[in-house]
Amino acid sequence: MLTCMDARIRVFEIFGLLQGESHVLRNAGGVVTDDMIRSLALSQRKLGTREVLIVQHTECGLSMVTEDDFKDELEEASGLRPTWAVEAFREVEDSVRRSVQRVRRSDFLPHTDNVRGFVYDVKTGHLTEIA
Repeated sequence: MLTCMDARIRVFEIFGLLQGESHVLRNAGGVVTDDMIRSLALSQRKLGTREVLIVQHTECGLSMVTEDDFKDELEEASGLRPTWAVEAFREVEDSVRRSVQRVRRSDFLPHTDNVRGFVYDVKTGHLTEIA
């Protein structure tokens, strides 16, 4: 399971899982990045994972920034411009669809048939399947 680092997303509770029943990967936005593909590849190839769930959420901080503005801010503060993508987005549903496609198209993942995407509403607790 790949989700945002937002503490409001209680992954095990949402899916009715017990501790230890799922690998949980978290990053800003719950987007599929190269590092998430690396972790998913290890999970699938060495630990037997066969399904990938991507859970992003409403009111995400990544929907409130832009790539260039955040990179400009970091460059101004540090003197260095990040080489990595911020992965900012406006519509969470579109971001979920992009992340699902990145997993499905990855040559590093042997199990790409069972990939599902969801949006979690942080106000209502409702989970909507997107892709």
